[in-house]
Amino acid sequence: MSKDIVTPRGAYPHTKRVGDFIFVSGTSSRRPDNTIAGVDIIDEMGTKRLNAYTQTQEVLKNIESNLAKEGASLKDVVDVTSFLVNMNDFADYNKAYAEFFEKETGPTRTTVAVHQLPHPDLVIEIKVMAYKKA
Repeated sequence: MSKDIVTPRGAYPHTKRVGDFIFVSGTSSRRPDNTIAGVDIIDEMGTKRLNAYTQTQEVLKNIESNLAKEGASLKDVVDVTSFLVNMNDFADYNKAYAEFFEKETGPTRTTVAVHQLPHPDLVIEIKVMAYKKA
């Protein structure tokens, strides 16, 4: 397996095509080397600042990469479900999200708060459904 590919952390695929629909599993800001984008070390003691803006950007780039493997792009996304660990991060998440989707032409969206995600440094996970003629 290529070192440039983020591999799933369980028994599931990143994407699943069913006819003209493409379902993308919950995606984080984890990189191929298993580091997590948007984790800033802010002092010599290793204190971290978790950046929802940066994590959202990286999540959407990861989704874009997964869709490309199916011959699709973010323009084909019709529905988005986002999971935030803290709704206080909503403004930063929303700002980054708007860099990828437009209000008038973008997908429908649901955003919910969750207790935690699979890694303590993750503040956001997003799953999408896209529609692209096969």
